[in-house]
Amino acid sequence: MTETETVPGAAPPPRSVVVVGASHAAVHFADRLRDTGYDGAITLVSHEPRLPYQRPPLSKGWLKGEATSESLLLRDPAHYAGNEIELLTGARVERVARTPAGARIEFAGAGGLQRREFDRLVLATGARARALDLPGSAHPDVVCLRDLDHASVLADRIRNGPIVVIGGGFVGLEVAATARTLGAEVTVIEAGARLLGRAVGETTAAALLAAHRAMGTDIVLGAQPAAIVAADEELCGVRLTDGRVIPAATVLVGIGAEPRIELATQLGLHCAGGVVVDDRCLASDGWTLAIGDCTTRVSPTTGRHYRLESVDNATTQAEVAAAVLAGSTAAASAAPWFWSDQGDQKLQIVGLTGDHCTVVVRTDPDKPRRRVALYFTGDTLVAAECLNAPADFVALRAALGRGDRPGPNMLSDSSIPLKKLLTPVRG
Repeated sequence: MTETETVPGAAPPPRSVVVVGASHAAVHFADRLRDTGYDGAITLVSHEPRLPYQRPPLSKGWLKGEATSESLLLRDPAHYAGNEIELLTGARVERVARTPAGARIEFAGAGGLQRREFDRLVLATGARARALDLPGSAHPDVVCLRDLDHASVLADRIRNGPIVVIGGGFVGLEVAATARTLGAEVTVIEAGARLLGRAVGETTAAALLAAHRAMGTDIVLGAQPAAIVAADEELCGVRLTDGRVIPAATVLVGIGAEPRIELATQLGLHCAGGVVVDDRCLASDGWTLAIGDCTTRVSPTTGRHYRLESVDNATTQAEVAAAVLAGSTAAASAAPWFWSDQGDQKLQIVGLTGDHCTVVVRTDPDKPRRRVALYFTGDTLVAAECLNAPADFVALRAALGRGDRPGPNMLSDSSIPLKKLLTPVRG
């Protein structure tokens, strides 16, 4: 969450605001802007034909049949009208341009091509699944998972035969674990030497590898897919570069996401792995706001661009952007956090590892499933990965959020609960 304060002499708020996108970031932005007392027009434009919905359950509850279209909704249908938020669904924005008064958008919908003008523009365009560029990858049984339509297709196919997941990232592993609970035969093909190579450290990756194999998932590391194999239009499997063919009735491509930057490019905004924004969510023109999965920032410590795909980041950026338009300030979260439920494995991460130099792993012989990896830069705690350790995660998130930065010596004794070690610490 963020803390907000008024900025003396701030420019008056715009009379109308348009948000391109209707993700968690977009909806939370609209609500937060109303909470500030803003009484101008707010419009959300979504290319999807349905009301805004949650995406994290798609790889878990939706595939299991435990979630419904109604339970996924971010807000009740009456919420938008009740808060005077105009929601345009099934409207794909094709063009956007700056005007002397603000911005003009052109979008295609049920009424054909329409053009409207607004005082202020917010990009919440999100990201799309990265496509697989291999022979045979256009086969209809090769699918991805990014939206509800994708999830519905995958749910219909889970019991059709073996599933091959290309990519050992979060989405692929979540789907693999869910499919195994439903009785599917699953193989995960990962080109790297370990799972989640860019997301977690070696010890956490090794623990998750063992857990997935214990679930019955076949994990193939250091393997490159060469082609999708079909016979008489029926999918047969995935051929690897070493000649092996992994049988499959369905192939899920989970090789990451690409931010949707087409509209930002039209505006001439600086993009580098996403729409580059500052700590106020302002793009390079100093006027356009961008929030959520489409954005990237420059690390103040490493100077490298980084992008965060998480509900926490979407919420934080939405609050910051709303505060900017309301003429106030909102401090960004001091410790971004993420989670991933993979079968019976709960992974929770807080902070950013960056260029850490020391790792301390805490385990408990009485609770072998629980593991905490702590990352330090010098003598300063910067991040933690908690596997099946929710109480430790809560304590670490609270400590990093309030600015506590304990060193490795203090936290290395696994016999003392982290909550007790962290309580007296102040930054």
